[in-house]
Amino acid sequence: MSRLHQSRIADFQEVLSEPTVALSKLRDLCFSGIPFDGGLRCLCWKILLNYLPLEKALWSNLLKKQRDLYSQFLKEMIIQPGIAKANLGVSREDVTLEDHPLNPNPDSRWNTYFKDNEVLLQIDKDVRRLYPDMAFFQRPTDYPCLLILDPQNEFETLRRRVEQTTLKAQTVARNRSGVTNVRSSSPLKTTPSSLSEYEVLPNGCEAHWEVVERILFIYAKLNPGIAYVQGMNEIVGPLYYTFATDPNSEWKEHAEADTFFCFTNLMAEIRDNFIKSLDDSQCGITYKMEKVYSTLKEKDVELYLKLQEQNIKPQFFAFRWLTLLLSQEFLLPDVIRIWDSLFADDNRFDFLLLVCCAMLTLIRDQLLEGDFTLNMRLLQDYPISDVHLILKKAKELQDSK
Repeated sequence: MSRLHQSRIADFQEVLSEPTVALSKLRDLCFSGIPFDGGLRCLCWKILLNYLPLEKALWSNLLKKQRDLYSQFLKEMIIQPGIAKANLGVSREDVTLEDHPLNPNPDSRWNTYFKDNEVLLQIDKDVRRLYPDMAFFQRPTDYPCLLILDPQNEFETLRRRVEQTTLKAQTVARNRSGVTNVRSSSPLKTTPSSLSEYEVLPNGCEAHWEVVERILFIYAKLNPGIAYVQGMNEIVGPLYYTFATDPNSEWKEHAEADTFFCFTNLMAEIRDNFIKSLDDSQCGITYKMEKVYSTLKEKDVELYLKLQEQNIKPQFFAFRWLTLLLSQEFLLPDVIRIWDSLFADDNRFDFLLLVCCAMLTLIRDQLLEGDFTLNMRLLQDYPISDVHLILKKAKELQDSK
């Protein structure tokens, strides 16, 4: 370990050892990147995302309270429907009871169950393909959710629920067409490859993607106004990965609950990007995309005019950059490094606009020479992978205001 690295770790430890964490000092340190060592990043992110208060004395109580609350959510939203379904489906006579699968009453538990399944299938499709170039999300977690996987209880896991719903869809397709048309009816087939590439883990185990699925499902249930929108999986992925690989096993064990609350806090800040009806408002995504261009115009008018002339609109590329906090443009370790700076920025996502501008100015020569097709390809598959260079450029733009 280099001496510089050691002194950086010491700087972090000093700030974090105070009874009350000095937020501005911590932000300054985090802005330049947080060392992974000793679980520093997990702790800093929890503070920067307002999950942990600045007073250290409050931490252990707060964590216990929040983790208990999360267990309560699991019981109410995953275990209870699983039991209800098992109990309701036991015998024929149940159909004559008030609540049954064909009950048209919108308050019917069954009605809720089927509606939830639509959201669940969308989440399932997205979380199964999280970071396909990394084995992490397919691997079993060391801390499966014992509440749900306890073999004493025949609870329905979300995965089993998806598989049952999918099988029903396949059966319907077979009945209609006389042949099994699995490809079109199964929402799990997102690529030509089949489900078999996902190794089915033995009973009592669950893969990391299943944990992410549960976090998103509970978020959707608790936030019906926004529910689940495609792309949220890309926001929760880096958070969960960071917490689930924490070197401190005591924190690692609670990665699911902690990720849920940090994700909820982060979504409270960026959820407007996901709400279509707000697109054109001041807090919506269109406004932010235009801000990228107006900042570019200030910093590099020649490049701005070139993109305008080619009719390359910011929504062609900046929509994804901004909405997903660049999580789709770089490899996961680099995304995590960018997020250190984004979370540390006290004007939160102003710095993100500068990072987007920096990304444009760093490829200005190629953009100035390229035609529309070439430039679109550059912007949609960004060529520079050195995020330190990008962050350095963004900082220069920030300082030159």
